[in-house]
Parts: sequence; C-alpha cells; structure tokens
Amino acid sequence: MEQDKKFYTLIVFSENFAGVLNQVTAVFTRRQVNIESLNVSASSIKGVHKYTITCWTTEEQIVIITKQIEKKIDVLQANYFTDDEIFIQEVALYKLATPVVIDTPQVSEEVRRHGAQIVEVNPTYTVVTKKGRTEDIMSLYHALNQWNCVLQYVRSGRIAITKSCIEYLDRFLAERRESYETQKKQKANG
Repeated sequence: MEQDKKFYTLIVFSENFAGVLNQVTAVFTRRQVNIESLNVSASSIKGVHKYTITCWTTEEQIVIITKQIEKKIDVLQANYFTDDEIFIQEVALYKLATPVVIDTPQVSEEVRRHGAQIVEVNPTYTVVTKKGRTEDIMSLYHALNQWNCVLQYVRSGRIAITKSCIEYLDRFLAERRESYETQKKQKANG
C-alpha cells in the first residue's frame, strides 16, 4: 500500500468564514493522512478563499478526502491534482551567518548559482530568499548547509494554479448561477 502513495495537491475554494480551515483539516485527520503543506489566501473572487494542501496518499484516499471536503457547507469546490497538472511555486528564506558568507566565497557563489537573492546584510546575519519548486529550494538549502552557515530556514507552503485554461471554480459558479436562474423562472411560471 505504501508504494501506491503519490504526492497530491488539493485545491479547495470556500467562503470566507471562521472554522472552515478546521473542518477541512479534520477530514485529513479522520483519514489519518498527514498534510505536508498548507497555504490559505484570498482568491481572485471577493469573499472566496483558496486552500492549497499537499499530502502523500493513494488515489483512492484523495478521491474520498476531496469528496468529503466538498460536502462541507461553506466549501464551494475541491479538486486534487498531480504535479504535472499544475504550476507550482514556493518561497524560502535563509538566514546565514555573515562572517561565514564573507570568509567563504563559495556561499555567495551558491546563492547566485541557484538564482536566489540577498535581501539583507548586516554584521551578524545575511538573509537570502529563493522562489521556485520544492526541489530547487531544498537544493540551495543543502548547498548552503555544507558550509555550516545556515542560522534559520523557512519554506512557505505551496501555491499552485492549474494548467487548464478555465478556472474550475468559475465554471462551477456559472453552472450554479444558471441553475438558480432556472429555478427562479420555474417558480415564477409555476
């Protein structure tokens, strides 16, 4: 069963109400599926929030989890994706010991080679930021860590958009609006 696990990204749209995050994460807890990363932000639609959740699980489990989340009253839509179906980004911050950065030119070379940016330098620490895929961010971390200069490190949760030309939520909301209008007309004629 372990070998059947894949890495999935679940994108959930919900109305912006308190407690929705707890309801969504409770579904994973009940299924004993660990969340690897979680990012919540406002979406392009006013009053709607977007949750980007990643986990290792089986396709059978992710289908069940997605359906259970979609049944929540404040959830508008939930879909799961594999990495080849979405565009992905993360952001990382690395706090490095400035004396090591100054005394070890290879540290600055690694920062440049990985396409990262230095955003702060002071006598105690240097802050570097990197955006990209998880593998790229971890590659820079391992390269810097070999020089024992990493004082702190943090990586954001994944953000993702689908490769589809159509936003699934837009289609869902249009169908919902059309259904509402049809019902309204039927009541008026009825």
